[in-house]
Amino acid sequence: MTIAMHWQDWLALFAQYLLLSMLSISGAITTVPDMHRYLVDQHGWLTDAQFSSSVAIAQAAPGPNVLFVALMGWNVGINAGGGIGAGPQAWALGLLGLAVTMVGIMLPSTTLTYFATRWGHRNRERRGVRAFKQGMAPVVVGLLVATGWVLAAGNHDTNAPAWHIWLLTGATAFIVWRTRLHLLWLLGAGALLGAFGFV
Repeated sequence: MTIAMHWQDWLALFAQYLLLSMLSISGAITTVPDMHRYLVDQHGWLTDAQFSSSVAIAQAAPGPNVLFVALMGWNVGINAGGGIGAGPQAWALGLLGLAVTMVGIMLPSTTLTYFATRWGHRNRERRGVRAFKQGMAPVVVGLLVATGWVLAAGNHDTNAPAWHIWLLTGATAFIVWRTRLHLLWLLGAGALLGAFGFV
C-alpha cells in the first residue's frame, strides 16, 4: 500500500495522537476505536489488516501495552515511503511515523499522570478523589468494550456471517472475567483458530 503524506499530514497525525493521549484512560488501548476511525476510515493510511495486526503483535509481544501505537506509526510511515521494499527512504519515514505517534501519545498523558498522581496521593483521603477513582471504573470498561468491538468487526469477511467472531469474543470476555487464565493462552487459542480458518 502506498500513500502520499505531506508535512501537514504528519502534523495532523501528531496533533491527533496528542488529543488521544488525553483520552487514554487506563491505557492507550482504550483509544483504539478512534485510532481506527482516523487512520483507516477517515484517511486510509492503514488497511484493516495492518491496523489489527499492529494491535495483535503488540499485545502478544513482551513489553509495554503501548507498543501497538509505535507499530501503527511505523506502518503509516512505511506506507508513505512506498512499502517495506522501497529502501532507506521508506525505513526513515517508518521511523518518523513511529516517533510522531509515540511522542504524541506519551507526552501529554505522561506529564498529566505525573502531576495528577502526586496531587492524588497527597489528597487520597478526600471524598472527591475517592469518588473519581470509583467513577472511572465503568468508563474504562466501556472503552475496552468499544475497543473489542472495533477489533472484532474489522476482522471478518463481509460476505460471511460474523456470529462465530462474536461468540468467540463473548466467550473470551467471559473467561477473562471469571477465571485467572493468562491472556497469552487465549491469544494462542485465537491464533490457532485463525490458522485453521475458524475465525
